[in-house]
Amino acid sequence: MYARNSDNGASLEAAGVAAQPAVDRVVLNHHAFRRLISLERKRSERSRKPFLLMLLNMGESLPSEKSAKSLGEILDTLSRAVRETDTTGWYEDHSTVGVMFTEIGHDEASTSLNTLTSRVTETLRSSLTVEQFNHIRVSFHIYPEDWEQNDRQPPSNPRLYPDLMQREEARKTSRAIKRAMDIAGSLAALAVLSPVFLIVAIAVKLTSKGPVFFRQRRVGQYGVAFSLLKFRSMYDGNHSHVHREYMRRLIAGVAEKHPSDSDDGGVYKLTGDSRITAVGALLRRTSLDELPQFINVLKGEMSLVGPRPPIDYEVERYELWHRRRLIEAKPGITGLWQVTGRNRIAFDDMVRLDLRYAQLWSPWVDLKILLRTPKAVIEGAH
Repeated sequence: MYARNSDNGASLEAAGVAAQPAVDRVVLNHHAFRRLISLERKRSERSRKPFLLMLLNMGESLPSEKSAKSLGEILDTLSRAVRETDTTGWYEDHSTVGVMFTEIGHDEASTSLNTLTSRVTETLRSSLTVEQFNHIRVSFHIYPEDWEQNDRQPPSNPRLYPDLMQREEARKTSRAIKRAMDIAGSLAALAVLSPVFLIVAIAVKLTSKGPVFFRQRRVGQYGVAFSLLKFRSMYDGNHSHVHREYMRRLIAGVAEKHPSDSDDGGVYKLTGDSRITAVGALLRRTSLDELPQFINVLKGEMSLVGPRPPIDYEVERYELWHRRRLIEAKPGITGLWQVTGRNRIAFDDMVRLDLRYAQLWSPWVDLKILLRTPKAVIEGAH
């Protein structure tokens, strides 16, 4: 059996809750417990075994002395409702208790959820007063989540990412500056480059049948889908199976590099694609086809700097740890990958660059990447 955490025991006694001999397990403080959730996500990425986070929220409607007593009794009851190997801790200090159930098989996840719900509910109902029980809100959160993207409900559950939510809160001022840079930068680009927009639009329209703009469903931050805009660079009505197959191989790490005039080592991208028009090849080589994405930035769906937004069939092939690039940063027009390795590096290395950017970003980092982007575009055009 576990020994009681001394700090937690002291805090309960200070709140007027007598020590409960029956509760002989560690109750982690909220810093340690939230850190453990982050570590458990990474373990789950490696083992591919889900874990279940159960949260019991007491609310704030009870008087403080009753609330403190209730929390002590809940901890006592909880110790009899969960496995000895499961970890208990404060998700939010003295208001929300969490329990992590680890090493749950994929086939067992739904069964475990139903079993735990029934067991915890019945144990609490039989051990607590009606008033105590009525103030408890129990919720269950399974990792990894179901990433069947839709336009209404983001698949990323913030309860499973308390460390990232805390980091985002600490960066509130920096995020406001980043958004201001996005708005100012996209408005300036749309105004200054409007003649280029007109020339490109005429060239696309006169050289091939179809619309000027190409709209494609992409996956943004937290898995929320949006419609990405580009100048059309392919013949209208083509199929995506060639690109789909190449991305499958690229994400799996078995794609071959294709020769490139500008890089003797080759690049990880489709070359000689018959679907691309003559004008489209020039637009892609100079990145002019990306210009309409300043509209996506202005709408808040993208940023000037961030990971490139993937297509949904790419996300279907992602490993669990690949998904972090969609959770930790908003997608962008340019990014650390574009100015560092671009198509010369493997997919896993690209993801690592995106994650590095998400950890280190600041308005100053964004500015440096933006200043390096023109050189990267010019070098990529040769």
